[in-house]
Amino acid sequence: MNGHTAEVIPLPRRALDGVVPARSATASRPPVPVTELRPRPAGSPGVLAGAARFLRRRLSGEYPVDEFGFDPELTDVLLPPLRAVYDKWFRVSVTGSLPAGTGALVVANHSGTLPWDAAMTAIAVHDNHPERKYLRMLGADLVFQVPVLGSLARRTGATLACSADARRLLRAGEVVGVWPEGFKGIGKPFRERYRLQRFGRGGFVATALRAGVPIIPCSIVGAEEIHPKIADLQPLARLLGLPYLPVTPFFPLLGPLGAIPLPTKWTIDFGEPIRTDRAAPDADQDHALVLELADQVRDTIQSTLNRMVSARASVF
Repeated sequence: MNGHTAEVIPLPRRALDGVVPARSATASRPPVPVTELRPRPAGSPGVLAGAARFLRRRLSGEYPVDEFGFDPELTDVLLPPLRAVYDKWFRVSVTGSLPAGTGALVVANHSGTLPWDAAMTAIAVHDNHPERKYLRMLGADLVFQVPVLGSLARRTGATLACSADARRLLRAGEVVGVWPEGFKGIGKPFRERYRLQRFGRGGFVATALRAGVPIIPCSIVGAEEIHPKIADLQPLARLLGLPYLPVTPFFPLLGPLGAIPLPTKWTIDFGEPIRTDRAAPDADQDHALVLELADQVRDTIQSTLNRMVSARASVF
């Protein structure tokens, strides 16, 4: 993984005594017990024997699943094909680093019409974290209402974007991912590429403050161009209960083939961690402070995106 030197983010001083970038320190609060789901060491029994054991455990129901529905064994089976897309199709490069010994809240920009950026960020976190942690993604209600997709999302570590659940995961030392732009970010038109949408009301900041974990600004370049959205079939989208129904140069013209993303070159940057574990006990109740800090995280991601887009030689 390539390193980089990130500018320290200036933080609001009001009620944030001790909130500083956390390059080497860890969160000091004790973790809340959560079922231990780290991958067990494996031998090399061969692909067929391993697959047979996996199927036997599936059929018998004797495999670990935590209280949120996360199934690490199934996730490990699904990671290799996603990693092939990561390595061969999008050719993702990663800059920056993730802190060890603590939970962390990864806050990223959202784009691309379809959420490939969330899947690729999950691979980047797992493959580049010092402890090979899984990314526990916070998803919108719609994700869990879709048949099959909702169940698969839970089994691969996603959970509903709920502050209480996110806080429990963070205090247990997990890496949690959030995309504050939501559908406004992922569904924005191509002409607005790399322009961040609103970051909501700062709920992710309040959650990090309560859990006492660092916030990691994450900037993703390359996802904006995989499905250039040139129009939106809003009447049909409302009929189907969708936030948008995109028209791209290839969809719906080419049918299902139009859903294949363009092979753009990606870069994912993990910015300088922002510590929150030494904030004032009631800092999360200061609404003005929470919004100010959320704006600073947003501005950091936007300035990083601007720099990365200007520096790249080609979209592909």
